[in-house]
Parts: sequence; structure tokens; C-alpha cells
Amino acid sequence: MYDNVKLEKSLYNLAGKTFSQALSELDPDSEYDGSELKGLDAFERQLKRFGIKVSGEDSDTVEKFFSTTQSAVLFPEFVRRAIESGFESPLLSEIAAAVSKTNSIDCRNLLVSQGSVPYSTVTAQGAALPETSITLGSSLISLSKFGRIISTSYEAIRQQRLDLFAVALKSIGSQLSKAVVSQAISTLVAGAPVIQMAGSTFNYAELAAFWGAFGEYNLTTIIASPKTMAQILSFEQMKYAYADFMATGAVKAPFGATLIKSSAVSDDMLIGLDKSCALEMIKGTELEIDSDKLIDRQIDRTAVSVTAGFSKIISDASKVLDIVK
Repeated sequence: MYDNVKLEKSLYNLAGKTFSQALSELDPDSEYDGSELKGLDAFERQLKRFGIKVSGEDSDTVEKFFSTTQSAVLFPEFVRRAIESGFESPLLSEIAAAVSKTNSIDCRNLLVSQGSVPYSTVTAQGAALPETSITLGSSLISLSKFGRIISTSYEAIRQQRLDLFAVALKSIGSQLSKAVVSQAISTLVAGAPVIQMAGSTFNYAELAAFWGAFGEYNLTTIIASPKTMAQILSFEQMKYAYADFMATGAVKAPFGATLIKSSAVSDDMLIGLDKSCALEMIKGTELEIDSDKLIDRQIDRTAVSVTAGFSKIISDASKVLDIVK
């Protein structure tokens, strides 16, 4: 049972396993089917074991984790989960068709080329079928490391409530996520077909024409700078999208594309993509933290980092609209 699990630092250092995965092997979720603990994962059961409340009006303070040597082992996972909750950006889910993992610092991507013959072409009896090629990229995709040093001290945070401390950690995760998204946007823009406006002013008609430029692909996602996003939202036609926002919280164009703002996009363009096939996210690592330092309360300079990269899958599934003439 969960209250008999021996918590040790070594659970953070098992090859190929996260702390949560290692803990789940010692305390499987399946053992709690039909019990009051069903729905809690192995980490959450350990919080219950040591009476650590991490949220709500009466959440505990940081020092509650350090009541015993075993409960102190849980603190790095609390920190990681708080940062990860900020890192899990909805923008990444809107642009990445697939998420791959690698143990290397670089890798080769898969490229899909449809060829010059459209799928609608009828092949005569005995004639060769048109070809779609799937090949390895000619160059390596290098992964980048994104991270921060969290500078604080145990004395500064020991009396802080855990829910408030989690908010501070979540903000760090959010900023790391924005840095990763910036690289994704750079990958989408590099070499993407640039669509020129028909007129001299960016308006809804130009936005609709951009949707039409995707041909056989679907324009599912539009990424724009905050300034350009405000301009789009001012279009008369966007008033019909308010119902979507009220129902789901997502801003959608009348033709269905999700609109996302990012300061990583310049004001003179907007990016469109078919999220089902445009971009692959490659993870070299999940979020990593200095677990030993956190357990030992040597929190003064704790590193948190993630390694990731991006590659295009189908080049024609992402395009750029030039909105300045």
C-alpha cells in the first residue's frame, strides 16, 4: 500500500524513468480500483500519506514537505509539476501534429513530399501510379536547451503557502513554454511559402483568401502578433465568432481556424498551418530540475530546463501571409 512505500532520492535517478513512473511501479494505480483513493495517482497518494495539502484556503507551507526525510523526497516532484502546469501551453497543442522523443542532441526528421501530381489524378490502366515520397531530412535537426536558474533560499520560502509558491513556479513554466513556442514559430516561418495580399489593406477578405490558399490542406490555426490579433478581432465578420469564445474560450474565425496570439510573430505577417500535418515537436528531455538540491534544502540556485526542437513534416501545410504593402 501507499503508506508502506520507501521514498528515496534514487527514485529520481532511474534510467529512462521519471520519479512519477518509478513511484507508480512501487504503488500501482490498479490497486485502488473501487476504493476512495481511486482517481489519485501515486504522487498524490503520497501527499495524502504525509498530510500535505498543496492547494485551497488552508494549504500547507513549504516546510511541511520537510517534516520527515521521506516526505522531503516529494518536494522536487511538487516543484516539477507546478512548473509543468505552466509549461503545458495550449499553443503547443495547436501547432504540433506529433510529439517525438529522442535521447540524442540532434536527429533527422521525416519529410513527406506529395510530388507534382495531385491525388485527384485518375491513373489509366497499366500506367504508373503517382508517387508520394517519405524520406529522411538531408540535415540534422538540432535540439535546443531552454532553462532558468531559480534563485531563492529555503529561509525565504519555508513559510510560504504551497498554493502561492506554485503560482510563482507556474509562471516560470509559462515563460519557458513561450521560449519553446518561439522556436516552433521560427521553424514554421523558415522557408514557408509567402502569400501576398491582393489589395493594399489587410482586411477580412484577405484573411479569407489566405484560407483559400491552403488548397487541399485545412487552415486550422492562425498565429499572429498581439497587434495583428487585435486588428483581426476588430473585423465586422468576427462578431459571429463570439459564440465560440463564450462556449469554449477559444477565438475562432468564421471559417473555423483557431486564432492564437504570440509576441514571437512580427506585426507584418501572420502564420497559418494545418496542425494535423505541419509540424513535429521533438523532445530531448522532459522538464528537469536539480532534485538532490531541493531535497537537501540547498535551493539557492536550482536549475530547471527542457530540451526540444521542431521540424516540418509537410512543407505546404504551413504558409505566411504578408500583411504589409
